[in-house]
Amino acid sequence: TGELDALEAAVLKADPSIIAVDSVQTMRANDLESAAGSVSQLREVTARLVTMAKQQGRTVLLVGHVTKDGSLAGPKVLEHLVDVVLAFEGQRSGGPRVLRGIKNRFGASGELCVMEMTRDGLREVSDPSALFLAERPKDVPGSVVVSSADGARPLLLEVQALVTPSAAPNPRRIATGIDGTRLSILTAVLAQRAGLPLRDRDVFVSVAGGASIEEPAADLAVVCALASSVVELAMPADLVVFGEVGLAGEVRAVPRCTPRLEEAMKLGFKRALIPKANVDRDEVPPGIIAHGVSHAREVAAWIERKARDRD
Repeated sequence: TGELDALEAAVLKADPSIIAVDSVQTMRANDLESAAGSVSQLREVTARLVTMAKQQGRTVLLVGHVTKDGSLAGPKVLEHLVDVVLAFEGQRSGGPRVLRGIKNRFGASGELCVMEMTRDGLREVSDPSALFLAERPKDVPGSVVVSSADGARPLLLEVQALVTPSAAPNPRRIATGIDGTRLSILTAVLAQRAGLPLRDRDVFVSVAGGASIEEPAADLAVVCALASSVVELAMPADLVVFGEVGLAGEVRAVPRCTPRLEEAMKLGFKRALIPKANVDRDEVPPGIIAHGVSHAREVAAWIERKARDRD
Protein backbone atom coordinates (compact mmCIF):
# COMPACT_ATOMS: atom_id res chain seq x y z
CA THR A 1 0.00 0.00 0.00
CA GLY A 2 2.98 2.31 0.44
CA GLU A 3 1.94 3.23 3.98
CA LEU A 4 4.67 3.08 6.59
CA ASP A 5 2.23 2.27 9.41
CA ALA A 6 1.00 -0.80 7.50
CA LEU A 7 4.60 -1.93 6.93
CA GLU A 8 5.46 -1.60 10.62
CA ALA A 9 2.36 -3.60 11.59
CA ALA A 10 3.23 -6.35 9.09
CA VAL A 11 6.78 -6.53 10.44
CA LEU A 12 5.56 -7.01 14.02
CA LYS A 13 3.21 -9.76 12.87
CA ALA A 14 5.59 -11.67 10.59
CA ASP A 15 8.77 -11.01 12.61
CA PRO A 16 11.22 -11.16 9.65
CA SER A 17 14.97 -10.81 10.08
CA ILE A 18 15.41 -9.01 6.74
CA ILE A 19 13.11 -6.32 5.32
CA ALA A 20 13.40 -5.02 1.75
CA VAL A 21 11.61 -1.78 0.84
CA ASP A 22 11.33 -1.19 -2.92
CA SER A 23 11.35 1.68 -3.30
CA VAL A 24 11.69 3.98 -0.33
CA GLN A 25 10.49 6.92 -2.44
CA THR A 26 7.04 5.31 -2.66
CA MET A 27 6.62 4.98 1.12
CA ARG A 28 4.57 7.53 3.04
CA ALA A 29 4.14 8.32 6.73
CA ASN A 30 0.47 9.10 7.45
CA ASP A 31 1.24 11.76 10.05
CA LEU A 32 2.79 13.97 7.35
CA GLU A 33 0.66 15.71 4.73
CA SER A 34 3.36 15.91 2.05
CA ALA A 35 3.47 13.53 -0.91
CA ALA A 36 5.54 10.38 -1.01
CA GLY A 37 9.09 11.00 -2.19
CA SER A 38 9.28 14.53 -0.79
CA VAL A 39 12.18 15.59 1.43
CA SER A 40 10.09 15.47 4.61
CA GLN A 41 8.62 12.06 3.76
CA LEU A 42 12.01 10.57 2.89
CA ARG A 43 13.51 11.88 6.10
CA GLU A 44 10.65 10.59 8.27
CA VAL A 45 10.30 7.20 6.56
CA THR A 46 14.04 6.49 6.55
CA ALA A 47 14.52 7.62 10.15
CA ARG A 48 11.71 5.38 11.41
CA LEU A 49 12.95 2.39 9.43
CA VAL A 50 16.50 2.89 10.71
CA THR A 51 15.22 3.18 14.29
CA MET A 52 13.17 0.00 13.86
CA ALA A 53 16.16 -1.86 12.48
CA LYS A 54 18.41 -0.88 15.40
CA GLN A 55 15.86 -1.34 18.18
CA GLN A 56 14.51 -4.67 16.91
CA GLY A 57 17.76 -6.08 15.52
CA ARG A 58 16.55 -6.39 11.93
CA THR A 59 18.31 -5.77 8.61
CA VAL A 60 16.51 -3.23 6.44
CA LEU A 61 17.36 -2.88 2.74
CA LEU A 62 16.14 0.36 1.18
CA VAL A 63 16.00 0.47 -2.61
CA GLY A 64 16.26 4.01 -3.94
CA HIS A 65 15.85 5.53 -7.38
CA VAL A 66 18.91 6.68 -9.31
CA THR A 67 19.39 9.43 -11.85
CA LYS A 68 20.52 8.95 -15.46
CA ASP A 69 24.16 9.39 -14.45
CA GLY A 70 23.84 6.65 -11.82
CA SER A 71 23.84 8.78 -8.66
CA LEU A 72 21.25 8.40 -5.92
CA ALA A 73 18.19 10.46 -6.77
CA GLY A 74 16.58 12.90 -4.41
CA PRO A 75 17.96 14.67 -1.33
CA LYS A 76 21.16 13.54 0.34
CA VAL A 77 19.26 12.89 3.56
CA LEU A 78 18.81 9.26 2.52
CA GLU A 79 22.57 8.71 2.29
CA HIS A 80 23.20 10.48 5.59
CA LEU A 81 20.74 8.37 7.60
CA VAL A 82 21.70 4.87 6.46
CA ASP A 83 24.83 2.92 7.40
CA VAL A 84 25.76 1.52 3.99
CA VAL A 85 25.13 2.73 0.43
CA LEU A 86 25.56 0.22 -2.41
CA ALA A 87 25.19 1.11 -6.09
CA PHE A 88 24.25 -1.57 -8.61
CA GLU A 89 25.51 -0.57 -12.05
CA GLY A 90 25.11 -2.20 -15.42
CA GLN A 91 24.74 -1.63 -19.15
CA ARG A 92 21.38 -1.69 -20.93
CA SER A 93 22.87 -4.10 -23.45
CA GLY A 94 23.83 -6.57 -20.73
CA GLY A 95 27.36 -7.59 -19.88
CA PRO A 96 28.95 -7.54 -16.43
CA ARG A 97 27.27 -5.74 -13.56
CA VAL A 98 29.10 -3.95 -10.78
CA LEU A 99 28.03 -3.71 -7.15
CA ARG A 100 29.93 -0.76 -5.72
CA GLY A 101 30.26 0.33 -2.08
CA ILE A 102 29.86 4.11 -1.92
CA LYS A 103 29.46 4.46 1.85
CA ASN A 104 30.22 2.01 4.64
CA ARG A 105 30.22 2.84 8.34
CA PHE A 106 31.50 -0.63 9.17
CA GLY A 107 34.43 -0.85 6.74
CA ALA A 108 36.17 0.61 3.73
CA SER A 109 34.19 2.23 0.94
CA GLY A 110 35.25 2.02 -2.70
CA GLU A 111 35.06 -1.78 -2.76
CA LEU A 112 33.33 -3.36 -5.73
CA CYS A 113 32.03 -6.73 -6.84
CA VAL A 114 31.79 -7.64 -10.54
CA MET A 115 28.88 -9.92 -11.37
CA GLU A 116 27.44 -11.53 -14.49
CA MET A 117 23.99 -12.85 -15.27
CA THR A 118 23.76 -16.60 -15.78
CA ARG A 119 20.82 -18.96 -16.18
CA ASP A 120 21.01 -19.45 -12.41
CA GLY A 121 20.91 -15.72 -11.71
CA LEU A 122 23.63 -13.24 -10.83
CA ARG A 123 26.98 -14.77 -9.92
CA GLU A 124 30.20 -13.11 -8.74
CA VAL A 125 33.08 -13.00 -11.21
CA SER A 126 36.14 -14.17 -9.32
CA ASP A 127 38.60 -12.74 -11.88
CA PRO A 128 37.00 -9.69 -13.55
CA SER A 129 40.22 -8.66 -15.33
CA ALA A 130 40.28 -11.98 -17.20
CA LEU A 131 36.61 -11.53 -18.08
CA PHE A 132 37.11 -8.09 -19.62
CA LEU A 133 40.19 -9.25 -21.58
CA ALA A 134 38.77 -12.61 -22.71
CA GLU A 135 37.91 -11.42 -26.23
CA ARG A 136 40.86 -9.07 -26.68
CA PRO A 137 42.12 -9.23 -30.29
CA LYS A 138 45.76 -10.10 -30.89
CA ASP A 139 48.20 -8.10 -33.05
CA VAL A 140 45.68 -5.34 -33.80
CA PRO A 141 46.80 -1.68 -33.95
CA GLY A 142 45.07 0.62 -31.50
CA SER A 143 44.52 -2.00 -28.77
CA VAL A 144 46.18 -1.33 -25.39
CA VAL A 145 45.63 -2.84 -21.94
CA VAL A 146 45.38 -0.41 -19.03
CA SER A 147 45.58 -1.29 -15.34
CA SER A 148 42.93 0.89 -13.76
CA ALA A 149 42.09 1.21 -10.08
CA ASP A 150 38.32 1.10 -9.72
CA GLY A 151 37.83 1.71 -6.03
CA ALA A 152 40.20 -0.42 -3.99
CA ARG A 153 40.51 -3.13 -6.64
CA PRO A 154 42.87 -3.00 -9.66
CA LEU A 155 41.15 -3.93 -12.90
CA LEU A 156 42.68 -4.63 -16.31
CA LEU A 157 40.70 -3.23 -19.23
CA GLU A 158 41.26 -2.92 -22.95
CA VAL A 159 41.34 0.53 -24.54
CA GLN A 160 40.74 0.57 -28.29
CA ALA A 161 41.41 3.49 -30.65
CA LEU A 162 40.71 4.06 -34.32
CA VAL A 163 42.12 7.04 -36.24
CA THR A 164 40.82 7.58 -39.77
CA PRO A 165 40.99 10.41 -42.35
CA SER A 166 38.11 12.85 -41.97
CA ALA A 167 36.04 14.34 -44.78
CA ALA A 168 34.35 16.82 -42.44
CA PRO A 169 35.65 20.32 -41.71
CA ASN A 170 35.50 19.52 -37.99
CA PRO A 171 36.91 16.04 -37.32
CA ARG A 172 34.99 13.94 -34.84
CA ARG A 173 36.18 12.97 -31.36
CA ILE A 174 33.97 10.14 -30.11
CA ALA A 175 34.57 8.37 -26.80
CA THR A 176 32.83 5.37 -25.24
CA GLY A 177 33.77 4.40 -21.71
CA ILE A 178 35.97 7.45 -21.10
CA ASP A 179 35.19 11.13 -20.78
CA GLY A 180 34.74 12.79 -24.18
CA THR A 181 36.30 16.03 -23.01
CA ARG A 182 39.35 14.12 -21.82
CA LEU A 183 39.71 12.51 -25.24
CA SER A 184 39.62 15.91 -26.95
CA ILE A 185 42.33 17.16 -24.58
CA LEU A 186 44.59 14.17 -25.16
CA THR A 187 44.13 14.45 -28.92
CA ALA A 188 45.16 18.11 -28.82
CA VAL A 189 48.16 17.32 -26.60
CA LEU A 190 49.37 14.62 -28.98
CA ALA A 191 48.97 16.91 -31.99
CA GLN A 192 50.65 19.91 -30.37
CA ARG A 193 53.27 18.34 -28.09
CA ALA A 194 54.08 15.05 -29.83
CA GLY A 195 53.56 15.94 -33.48
CA LEU A 196 51.03 13.23 -34.30
CA PRO A 197 48.85 14.05 -37.35
CA LEU A 198 45.46 14.11 -35.64
CA ARG A 199 44.04 17.56 -36.45
CA ASP A 200 42.40 16.46 -39.72
CA ARG A 201 41.42 12.96 -38.65
CA ASP A 202 38.42 11.37 -36.94
CA VAL A 203 39.29 9.81 -33.59
CA PHE A 204 37.29 7.04 -31.93
CA VAL A 205 38.21 5.60 -28.53
CA SER A 206 36.34 2.90 -26.63
CA VAL A 207 36.78 0.79 -23.50
CA ALA A 208 35.93 -2.75 -24.58
CA GLY A 209 33.34 -4.88 -22.84
CA GLY A 210 31.04 -2.03 -21.85
CA ALA A 211 33.31 -0.95 -19.00
CA SER A 212 34.14 2.65 -18.15
CA ILE A 213 37.19 4.43 -16.73
CA GLU A 214 36.90 7.70 -14.85
CA GLU A 215 40.41 8.12 -13.45
CA PRO A 216 43.14 10.05 -15.34
CA ALA A 217 45.51 7.08 -15.02
CA ALA A 218 44.05 5.81 -18.30
CA ASP A 219 45.50 8.80 -20.19
CA LEU A 220 48.75 7.09 -21.17
CA ALA A 221 46.89 4.05 -22.48
CA VAL A 222 44.73 6.32 -24.67
CA VAL A 223 47.89 8.02 -25.94
CA CYS A 224 49.47 4.66 -26.82
CA ALA A 225 46.28 3.44 -28.50
CA LEU A 226 46.02 6.58 -30.63
CA ALA A 227 49.69 6.51 -31.65
CA SER A 228 49.43 2.78 -32.38
CA SER A 229 46.43 3.36 -34.64
CA VAL A 230 48.11 6.25 -36.50
CA VAL A 231 51.20 4.24 -37.48
CA GLU A 232 49.28 0.95 -37.83
CA LEU A 233 51.48 -0.86 -35.32
CA ALA A 234 50.16 -3.44 -32.87
CA MET A 235 51.36 -3.02 -29.31
CA PRO A 236 53.12 -5.94 -27.57
CA ALA A 237 50.60 -8.44 -26.21
CA ASP A 238 52.35 -8.64 -22.83
CA LEU A 239 52.44 -4.86 -22.26
CA VAL A 240 50.29 -3.01 -19.72
CA VAL A 241 50.10 0.80 -19.63
CA PHE A 242 48.92 3.47 -17.19
CA GLY A 243 49.76 7.07 -16.33
CA GLU A 244 48.25 10.56 -16.26
CA VAL A 245 49.10 13.01 -19.06
CA GLY A 246 49.07 16.78 -18.48
CA LEU A 247 48.45 19.62 -20.90
CA ALA A 248 52.18 20.11 -21.38
CA GLY A 249 52.48 16.48 -22.41
CA GLU A 250 54.14 15.46 -19.15
CA VAL A 251 53.39 12.01 -17.77
CA ARG A 252 52.48 12.23 -14.10
CA ALA A 253 52.70 9.57 -11.41
CA VAL A 254 49.55 7.72 -10.37
CA PRO A 255 48.65 6.22 -6.98
CA ARG A 256 48.64 2.49 -6.17
CA CYS A 257 51.24 1.61 -8.79
CA THR A 258 52.34 -1.63 -7.14
CA PRO A 259 48.85 -3.24 -6.90
CA ARG A 260 48.20 -2.30 -10.53
CA LEU A 261 51.35 -4.07 -11.68
CA GLU A 262 50.72 -7.07 -9.43
CA GLU A 263 47.27 -7.50 -11.00
CA ALA A 264 48.86 -7.38 -14.45
CA MET A 265 51.42 -9.99 -13.48
CA LYS A 266 48.64 -12.38 -12.42
CA LEU A 267 47.38 -12.40 -16.01
CA GLY A 268 50.81 -12.98 -17.52
CA PHE A 269 51.86 -9.44 -18.43
CA LYS A 270 55.63 -9.12 -18.39
CA ARG A 271 56.21 -5.49 -19.40
CA ALA A 272 54.77 -2.15 -18.34
CA LEU A 273 54.87 1.41 -19.66
CA ILE A 274 54.32 3.68 -16.66
CA PRO A 275 55.30 7.15 -15.37
CA LYS A 276 59.00 7.56 -14.67
CA ALA A 277 58.17 9.04 -11.27
CA ASN A 278 56.59 5.74 -10.19
CA VAL A 279 59.71 3.86 -11.30
CA ASP A 280 61.96 6.30 -9.41
CA ARG A 281 59.92 5.73 -6.26
CA ASP A 282 60.76 2.01 -6.46
CA GLU A 283 57.10 1.00 -6.84
CA VAL A 284 57.77 -1.75 -9.38
CA PRO A 285 57.45 -5.29 -7.91
CA PRO A 286 59.87 -8.04 -8.97
CA GLY A 287 58.80 -10.10 -11.95
CA ILE A 288 57.80 -7.35 -14.38
CA ILE A 289 59.95 -5.06 -16.54
CA ALA A 290 58.76 -1.47 -16.23
CA HIS A 291 59.86 1.29 -18.58
CA GLY A 292 59.30 4.77 -17.19
CA VAL A 293 58.38 7.72 -19.42
CA SER A 294 58.13 11.39 -18.51
CA HIS A 295 56.53 12.88 -21.64
CA ALA A 296 53.96 11.83 -24.24
CA ARG A 297 56.51 12.73 -26.92
CA GLU A 298 58.67 9.80 -25.77
CA VAL A 299 55.77 7.39 -26.18
CA ALA A 300 54.87 8.61 -29.66
CA ALA A 301 58.53 8.54 -30.76
CA TRP A 302 58.98 5.02 -29.40
CA ILE A 303 55.95 3.71 -31.27
CA GLU A 304 56.96 5.49 -34.50
CA ARG A 305 60.48 4.08 -34.20
CA LYS A 306 59.14 0.54 -33.80
CA ALA A 307 56.95 1.10 -36.87
CA ARG A 308 59.97 2.18 -38.93
CA ASP A 309 61.98 -0.82 -37.74
CA ARG A 310 59.12 -3.08 -38.80
CA ASP A 311 59.10 -1.60 -42.28
